[in-house]
Amino acid sequence: MIDTMQCNLFDLNGRVALVTGGSKGLGKAMARGLAECGADIMICSRKEDELAAAKAEIEEGLDVRVEYRVTDMTDRAEVDALAAEALEKFGKVDILINNAGSNKPQPIDEIDDEVWDQIIELNLTSIMRLTRALVPQMKERKWGRIIHISSVLGVGSKPARNAYSATKASLMGLAKASALDLGPYGITVNCIGPGPFLTDLPMSLLSEAEKQEFANMTALNRWGDPRELAGPAILLSSEAGSYITGEMLLVDGGAFARAL
Repeated sequence: MIDTMQCNLFDLNGRVALVTGGSKGLGKAMARGLAECGADIMICSRKEDELAAAKAEIEEGLDVRVEYRVTDMTDRAEVDALAAEALEKFGKVDILINNAGSNKPQPIDEIDDEVWDQIIELNLTSIMRLTRALVPQMKERKWGRIIHISSVLGVGSKPARNAYSATKASLMGLAKASALDLGPYGITVNCIGPGPFLTDLPMSLLSEAEKQEFANMTALNRWGDPRELAGPAILLSSEAGSYITGEMLLVDGGAFARAL
């Protein structure tokens, strides 16, 4: 017999989720997963055509509301405006998934200041600002779920991933400190650390040899499908994950199970 009480732990009906970088890849997959569990969704990215297409995919066949906003997360005023618009349209944000990010590999002795500043702004500062803007209304209701999308490259790294690894490691520290700040208000804060997933960013940066190298590092000997990140996101967004906070959940196909 199915224990419906346990299944209901993943129910997100009545919840509102904001997913940054939600127009494609991991962001879109997580947004669709939350929508399938009943959440209303707000997504953002820089390209309206991609957002419109993602909105149609996320809401297809579901009785949920999906909205979007064109937003440049490296523009601080735009980040603040995103938070304000999400609250204006939905009245609240229960779940925040900070997914937007980028990677521009540069060896340590070749780092360009402009590139460094841009990666820090997008991958770290924008996440702090958006979280800061949305936490007060979560505290008022004494419920909230905040998820920062870190990376396995925040735990380990590869050559030339200096700025990227620095920001992704920093998200773990941010999550731990915020979890302590917000725990008394019923708000959890966690990181998800994706390993090799088939998205545009790694596909555009890696050679065929590097792609195979990443696949071989995993216990499953393959890259992950973006849909495989939806489950962990649902866990940490729902009552099922109510006692998980200040943690980093690696979703890496078993890559870090290897000693060497």
